[in-house]
Amino acid sequence: MKLIVGLGNPGDKYARNRHNVGFMAVERIADRHRFGPWKRKFQGTAADGEIAGEKVLLLKPDTYMNESGRSVGEASRFLKIGLPDIIVIHDELDLAPAKLKMKTGGGNAGHNGLRSITQHLGNDYVRLRIGIGHPGSKDAVSYYVLNDFAKADAVWLAPLLDAIADAAPRLAAGDEARFLTDIARATSTEDDDKPAKKPKPDADKPERASILPRATRMDDAPPERPAPSTGRHPAGERANKRQSAIADNLKKWLAARDKGE
Repeated sequence: MKLIVGLGNPGDKYARNRHNVGFMAVERIADRHRFGPWKRKFQGTAADGEIAGEKVLLLKPDTYMNESGRSVGEASRFLKIGLPDIIVIHDELDLAPAKLKMKTGGGNAGHNGLRSITQHLGNDYVRLRIGIGHPGSKDAVSYYVLNDFAKADAVWLAPLLDAIADAAPRLAAGDEARFLTDIARATSTEDDDKPAKKPKPDADKPERASILPRATRMDDAPPERPAPSTGRHPAGERANKRQSAIADNLKKWLAARDKGE
């Protein structure tokens, strides 16, 4: 048998508080899986049912958050449910809103409800932590958790509670990894599922049909370059220069002969 505990404070005054998200989660599980009516027992309100063939007791302590351990401890001892089969759902300031984490044992991170349960039962029970975000200042924590979720939180809160209820068979079976995976899939947005877009080619640069480098394509072959100079002149130019040199030498010889006469 599993004991799934939602933490919160009793009464309409606290019903929509951030601190009561554990209550909200077990209420959604009870509705989804058609549990029996909520009854006063174990210093709290409890509902019996079955999930995926596993008997489950859902419990909302009426002892107020700081004394949650009194109610959980009484239920655990009476039903002889060991710590590995106790799952406590609670709010977590150190997680961003809508984020979930599960762990067994560990520290209580200043959560008074967890501290009370640990004092009455020990520490090695399973915790499902629902992120509500942090107000940014330690002095503002009490006001923040004891006030209602903002209207904007409805965008993620309702789908998350539905996903937790839908994935509850994994929770009852002790399959924590698949429980979290199912919730992640159920709460992913359309944008999360879309593949990354490929960058568009530049408008002034047509796409190339060939995968070859441009220089290897026949229609794009570069023009031939002239052969590098070797320091020699073409044959005709050399002949013309020789003739000019002979004519100049002949003129000089004739001029010298005339002076000699």
